[in-house]
Amino acid sequence: MNLDPRSLLLAGSLASAVALAGCSGSEAPAPESSAAQPSEEAAETPVAPSAESIAALTDTVSEAADEGAAAAAILAALGGDHRSEGAAARDLYRHPVETLGFFGIRPDMTVVEVWPGGGSAWYTEVLAPTLADGQLVAASYDAASEGYFGRAATAYAEKLAANPDVYGNVTTLVYEDPAAANLGTDGSADAVLLFRLYHNAIRGETEDDIMADAFAALKPGGILGVVQHRSPEDAPAERERRDGYVKESKVIADAEAAGFVLEARSEINANPDDTHEHENGVWTLPPVLALCGDMDDEATKAACRATWQAIGESDRMTLKFVKPTA
Repeated sequence: MNLDPRSLLLAGSLASAVALAGCSGSEAPAPESSAAQPSEEAAETPVAPSAESIAALTDTVSEAADEGAAAAAILAALGGDHRSEGAAARDLYRHPVETLGFFGIRPDMTVVEVWPGGGSAWYTEVLAPTLADGQLVAASYDAASEGYFGRAATAYAEKLAANPDVYGNVTTLVYEDPAAANLGTDGSADAVLLFRLYHNAIRGETEDDIMADAFAALKPGGILGVVQHRSPEDAPAERERRDGYVKESKVIADAEAAGFVLEARSEINANPDDTHEHENGVWTLPPVLALCGDMDDEATKAACRATWQAIGESDRMTLKFVKPTA
């Protein structure tokens, strides 16, 4: 077996670990006596690590290096001067390094971001430069539509066109109606990401379509990442259409019905200070602050904003699903 220098170093490290493990028991030392102390000649030679052990350790080191490179790319994106005014203030609540790391996003991936929004497009500003060696596919709206959808699609397109150095790897597709569209070529994506939008799918009764489209677009082993405003499990079902909060069990059930397997869940984006019960639903909280916008008195408005900003953004679930390989 031919080993490169790093493999030899890993083998030595593993052998040292094996040897140390034999000496690290928690029992009290044996009494000092000639019978209890083996001679140097009788001491066993540590067993050399197998090729399988070396390969496993090498894989672990490589994975750690990949994670470090991905985190560095995300941090660089967060520090870029391309970000919109006020976007950095959201980092505290949205934990992009931890969230994208949890989903396993790497710079060489093809990632589909569903409904990225309009001109702000908070996560697009992070994902596009992070995926420097990959591609971001933005499943957006139709610029020809009237009202919000058309305005959002136009603002998003203008954002991309204004900064080609940052957004040159972003392609867009129209995904305004999930029942009549798809998320790209089947089996083409490494990850599909749904950020704070599943309540809108429920309102439009297209949640099953989105889950099915995500499953089709992903490669076997691909990741579906979901961050969503979280409702208590005992909350009335109608709140999912009204307040923007969704039960975690609802998202899991929908994803599993589409064929996904829940791999992990995280409390990265949890907020225990959120009571989940607000007059204007989730939009009462930052960044929208819906109750404060129409106040005429500036002092009253400032006090209103301070009250809700002290709570922070919504309590959110963070779920990682996998498309089975077989």
